[in-house]
Amino acid sequence: MTSNTASAETRGEICGVYEICIGTNEPDLALKYWEQFGFKKGVQGELSPEQAEALYGVRSQLVAIRLYHQDSDHGLIRLMVWDQPTNEGLGMRKMRVRGNRWGAMMSEDVLAIANHAEIAQASGQEIYFLHPMWDVIYDTGKTFQPFIDQPIGVREMMLIRPQSRQFIFQRYNYQLPNYGQINSDAPLRASQFTHVGIIIQDDSQEVVRFYDEVLGLLRFNDEEWVSTYEGTKTGRDIFQIGPGEEYSTINFDDPRSSKEDLQKVRSGRLKVVRYPEALPVEDVQELARPGSLGVSLYTYVVRDIADYHQRVSKSTAQNITSVCVNEFGESSFSFVAPDGYFWTLVEQ
Repeated sequence: MTSNTASAETRGEICGVYEICIGTNEPDLALKYWEQFGFKKGVQGELSPEQAEALYGVRSQLVAIRLYHQDSDHGLIRLMVWDQPTNEGLGMRKMRVRGNRWGAMMSEDVLAIANHAEIAQASGQEIYFLHPMWDVIYDTGKTFQPFIDQPIGVREMMLIRPQSRQFIFQRYNYQLPNYGQINSDAPLRASQFTHVGIIIQDDSQEVVRFYDEVLGLLRFNDEEWVSTYEGTKTGRDIFQIGPGEEYSTINFDDPRSSKEDLQKVRSGRLKVVRYPEALPVEDVQELARPGSLGVSLYTYVVRDIADYHQRVSKSTAQNITSVCVNEFGESSFSFVAPDGYFWTLVEQ
């Protein structure tokens, strides 16, 4: 085992993606929005400009609010209210950009959310969305006869607002008990974030090895799932590929998840969408880091922060901070992964 490779014994020290961090200058409105999806206000903390610079590289006063979702230990939200935001963030940019971040959640009624999006658009709000589209995530290999058999798949929609980037999906005729728990008491009856996404370009696969060999995540699919313009209408519309173009996806799961048994698959997944290096893709990494408005950071919880700091320090990650106390009193450190994405690890 090389010095930057996580052994089987250490893979249990990290869980699924803990938080999506969202920079905002309107915390009250943000809280009202996320409450519709079942989140609730939790702990609040702050950092001085000097402390924020040490952990996040942003010299600005920070007030942060963690939003919980029922009793979930992952897929939460951290609202980050910067006194002096560095930029407007990803804003209304579509999906085909390096630096892109988004979160997915499950709903009992995706059409109800689409109704809100239509009404918001008609009233002049800044919003972009794709109507719920049919997709088959898990191919059972069975032939489906319309109006005779029950279809197994999802309806999923994309919803982009100036400070939020979401995919919302509804399952039909199958269940994964550990992959998302819906809050049926919430107005929009949604789950915590079941997975998050990033976009990279790396033909060598070198950067994706960081996530399993250094962080110790479970690489869900040994073979990459390749999507072509000709082969996927959903992916074509969402990830903006043209004729002759393609992209691939690699998933990294909570190590307690399962590759073989779908009933044991856990949410908290990191979905890596990879465009070929030859494809023209704008780089907007600076708009999706702490200090930015909108979705700008993901965090993981780890059991031994000192061990992870050593692992990351021996890797090709850059801008590694010292371990220090974050706004909630937790030991944390940050770094930029080999793909350019800014990450923060939290010890709990």
